[in-house]
Amino acid sequence: MDDHELAAALAAEAGHLLLGVRAEGGDDLMARGDRTSNDLLMARLAELRPADGVLSEESVDDKSRLDTSRVWIVDPLDGTREFGEPPRVDWAVHVALTVDGAPVVGAVALPSLDVVLSTAQPPVLPPPVDAPPRLAVSRTRPPACTQVLVDALGATLVEMGSAGAKAMAVVRGEVDVYAHSGGQYEWDSCAPVAVAAAAGLHVSRLDGSPLVYNQPDPYLPDLLICRPELATLVLEALNT
Repeated sequence: MDDHELAAALAAEAGHLLLGVRAEGGDDLMARGDRTSNDLLMARLAELRPADGVLSEESVDDKSRLDTSRVWIVDPLDGTREFGEPPRVDWAVHVALTVDGAPVVGAVALPSLDVVLSTAQPPVLPPPVDAPPRLAVSRTRPPACTQVLVDALGATLVEMGSAGAKAMAVVRGEVDVYAHSGGQYEWDSCAPVAVAAAAGLHVSRLDGSPLVYNQPDPYLPDLLICRPELATLVLEALNT
């Protein structure tokens, strides 16, 4: 299978595994979820794409990836807290491939919803809604840019958990803007950005600059994913 199909298949397989782990329960549910999903993804990539580099949230960073053009960036369980709070559905699995730092392949599984969104079959963006922009925000830690966008755009807030869930809510037409300024890493955004871009959404840093991956320091603190017709307004609000 090609890289797009592989990313979707791996995200789906890890998501199915995580549903099984969740059904088992236990005091170490979140740790087992992180570990078992990571073990699966690392094993599959070593088997199916042995020449490629890998960066995973749950593995020691192998800096040899910096000498490799093709690097897979994965978050085996995005939203560990939400995963550990059944029946919450706002958690995800991220699988992405970067080529020379660009996120060209991506898949985001939303296992509790039995949904995988990927670049294998780019999602079709729903039409815009005639209403104030809806802004996806963390249910526990709204970022500093939230109030700026509420004031500038008259945005309404929609609370949800993981980064992948928020990004895919924009792709699915459930919200219009996901802006994050509270600190993230490459694995938090890489797969969602690839899927969102394939769907025709605007993706960038908060200052409008490109998102570049497979850097020596994987800290990538801010992110904007929004409907294309809102991009100029949002960027102006964030950068005035």
